Amino acid sequence: MSQLYNGAQAAELATSWRRTISATAAAVGRSAIRNWVTRGHLQPAGLDERGRPLYALADLARAERATRDRALRHVAADRQHP
Repeated sequence: MSQLYNGAQAAELATSWRRTISATAAAVGRSAIRNWVTRGHLQPAGLDERGRPLYALADLARAERATRDRALRHVAADRQHP
C-alpha cells in the first residue's frame, strides 16, 4: 500500500508543488484540502487511528492540478475582460 497523508501533510505537499511551478504561488492550507473534498476534487483513501481522513499522493496531485488549472483559467479570463 502506498503512503497516505493527513490534511496538514497534504496541504504542505500541495504548497510545495505549487511553489515549484511559481515561487509566488499561494500556500495551500488544510481548509483548501477540505474544500477539495467538499467539491469532489479529492476523496479520502483511508482514515488514521483517530478517524481523520488520509489522502493518497496521486489523488492529491490530481486535485492540486485541477484546482490550479481552474484558477489559471479564471485569471486569464479576468485579464481579457477589464
